[in-house]
Amino acid sequence: MTDQGFPVDEIDTSRPHPARMYDYYLGGRDNYEVDREAAQRVIDLIPDIVPGARGNREFLHRAVRFLADSGIEQFIDIGTGIPTSPNTHEIARSVAPDSRVAYVDNDPIVATHAGARLTGTGNTGFFLGDIRRPRTILDHPTIGKLIDFDRPVALMLVAVLHFITDEEDPAGLVAELRDALPAGSYLVLSHGTADFHQAGMPEVFKIYEKATATLNLRPRTEILGFFDGFELLDPGLVQVPLWRPGKVPTPEEVSRVGFYGAVARKL
Repeated sequence: MTDQGFPVDEIDTSRPHPARMYDYYLGGRDNYEVDREAAQRVIDLIPDIVPGARGNREFLHRAVRFLADSGIEQFIDIGTGIPTSPNTHEIARSVAPDSRVAYVDNDPIVATHAGARLTGTGNTGFFLGDIRRPRTILDHPTIGKLIDFDRPVALMLVAVLHFITDEEDPAGLVAELRDALPAGSYLVLSHGTADFHQAGMPEVFKIYEKATATLNLRPRTEILGFFDGFELLDPGLVQVPLWRPGKVPTPEEVSRVGFYGAVARKL
């Protein structure tokens, strides 16, 4: 299932876009010269952004696999970004073939890639939506077709809230989404931080100020507040390589990753 008529003509290639920059960090090719130039400037300032982005993506993979193993078969993935295989639905279905996944993003270029890669697979849908307007996501027809709110749902907010400013009230947005979920649902959330990388950050912020979304890194204490109303699963809110790794990372590997992540259950 998918919406049709994605507004390709609305794609802005005049400014860097965080999703396309992230794709570049991951070694993807779905980006433009303006994105590559901005992303490379960030890499030159903070080389650890590359292992950080990869560690964040691997966290998503482990979290989805864990939830599918735990019996969750419904996923709402907000802030999908450029689809990079394996995607949420591919991982979930490798465990639970009947899994349903609704992808949401506010970038038309993500929509064009979603149309090519995420649609036509059955029980998977994509639509343009903005986390700043949770009700428009929850009330969207694609959600209505795919997601049964009488059963537990996994809400995916991976590397999205650090593009929401304090004035836009990220905690309030998460709470509105949380309140729509039934008991037994899960939140998968990761968020960038400057707790481990201070040098070069002012210049990085300036690069993102010229992009289509600003970067709003937060300390662990603030990120922890996004889990209000949920019970954190072990090992809690940690740097993403430390969340239930298959192979225990070295301290050096962990130190290079400026993302916190956790999975939590709604009681």
